[in-house]
Amino acid sequence: MLTRILKQRLAVSFTCILLMYAGEAGGWGFFAHERINRLAVFCLPPEMLVLYKPQLEYIRVHATDPDKRRYMVAAEAPRHYLDIDVLDRPPYRQIPRSWQEAVARYGADSLQCNGILPWHLEKIMYMLTKAFRERDQQRILQLSAEAGHYVADAHVPLHACSNHNGQFTGQTGIHGLWESRIPELLADAEFDYWAGKAHYISDWRAYVWQIVTESGLAADTVLQKEKRLCEQTPPARRYAYEIRNGVLTRTYAEGYTKAYHQLLEGMTARRMKQAIAAVAACWYTAWVNAGQPSLKELHHTSLTESELQEFEQLQQRWTQGRMLGRAE
Repeated sequence: MLTRILKQRLAVSFTCILLMYAGEAGGWGFFAHERINRLAVFCLPPEMLVLYKPQLEYIRVHATDPDKRRYMVAAEAPRHYLDIDVLDRPPYRQIPRSWQEAVARYGADSLQCNGILPWHLEKIMYMLTKAFRERDQQRILQLSAEAGHYVADAHVPLHACSNHNGQFTGQTGIHGLWESRIPELLADAEFDYWAGKAHYISDWRAYVWQIVTESGLAADTVLQKEKRLCEQTPPARRYAYEIRNGVLTRTYAEGYTKAYHQLLEGMTARRMKQAIAAVAACWYTAWVNAGQPSLKELHHTSLTESELQEFEQLQQRWTQGRMLGRAE
């Protein structure tokens, strides 16, 4: 009886949340995070599709759970970024790759302040591999969805830059312009999504650091090109007003967004496609490292009552609360 009531309440509350907040989130935004996770599923081999394809909706919807957790867990925010320019200079090769060495050099407090994304992705890979070994379906799905979120965040240049929202250069709002507004307006018409078959990553640590480093090196381009476009465009043409979730909201104008996308020569589209491939590679690598267990017969195949309650609390805190830690 309790399980049925919780499921009914969860369905109602989650439907309301989707209607009220569609398209709003940190990171890539709901639209892109959900699409990245969804499309990554189709890169997987048949042996994994037997689990992932029937659970496609779960993988998609729960792609945004890490952002929602930022409204209830203070320690969540640093997992989404790394201020690589604070810790090192280009080409960013001097930052210790191991967590222990990084703590010894910078201190744990400094790392929490400047972000821990690449190290958190190592932890996520360990946890997902363990879930595969234990044949725990719910943990596999939960960690796959959340791993997809963090891997996608690593592909965002402004998640690897201390000037993460243009706050130091008079460009406040550029974060959402690059990773949310461009995909929402242009992804369906202009983006190429096919990322190919999932590949095994033999050195996950090196792979993650390559992604984050590439993002950090691209941050200056993201900022400089928008600055130049802004200086050439009067405010009346930079912004527009749209009804979002029943509220009149100022956002970047469609023409301005398209012009910025062209100046970037499709960078957002490329990074999104690379994120799809990397998410699939993450899931596939964890499965291979776990010994390629059969995914046809698993246990813990549905949420327990406590897990349902935890997820409902996550939705409530997200809708009613205030983001803890650094906001993008």
